[in-house]
Amino acid sequence: MTQEIESILKEAEKDMQKAVSYYKNEIAGLRTSRASTALVEEIKVDYYGSKVPVKQLGTVSVPEHNQVLIQVWDQNAVPAVEKAVREELNLNPTVQGNAVRITLPPLTEERRRELVRLLHKLTEEARVRVRNARREAKELIEELEGVSEDEKKRALERLQKLTDKYVGEINAIMEKKEQEIMTV
Repeated sequence: MTQEIESILKEAEKDMQKAVSYYKNEIAGLRTSRASTALVEEIKVDYYGSKVPVKQLGTVSVPEHNQVLIQVWDQNAVPAVEKAVREELNLNPTVQGNAVRITLPPLTEERRRELVRLLHKLTEEARVRVRNARREAKELIEELEGVSEDEKKRALERLQKLTDKYVGEINAIMEKKEQEIMTV
């Protein structure tokens, strides 16, 4: 294969990897029946006039399957962290000194179904990103001059295999997350 085709395929694969990575980050915050640090790490807290993620203000841990504990390093930031959690997650955290404890109530069946619908929406967006990377690479390959039709065909087959690989990865992640959401 020519150098041009190789670089097009590498760029397409890089874009597909970014799509999968972005998808993983997007769904990490979806609530399941188990507590997760990802639920609160990216919540923005108003800290001395700037918006700072919780993970930069303290240590986030999961002491029990239905609790998230935030050990805030700066005592002055505790009320701001509590307020941000209250507003973002619509939950009532308890404050004990420098610690903000969030106890997650069990999910209702209706809420689980809503989360699965949101998961499916995010999954389809990720698949579209992967397919867009494929389409862009396909156009570049087809526009190449001085490359035989056989080489273009082989390159397009490799591109399709990459696409299938990353769409499959997204589907596997979705199935695992859906099981976590629906498990009581």
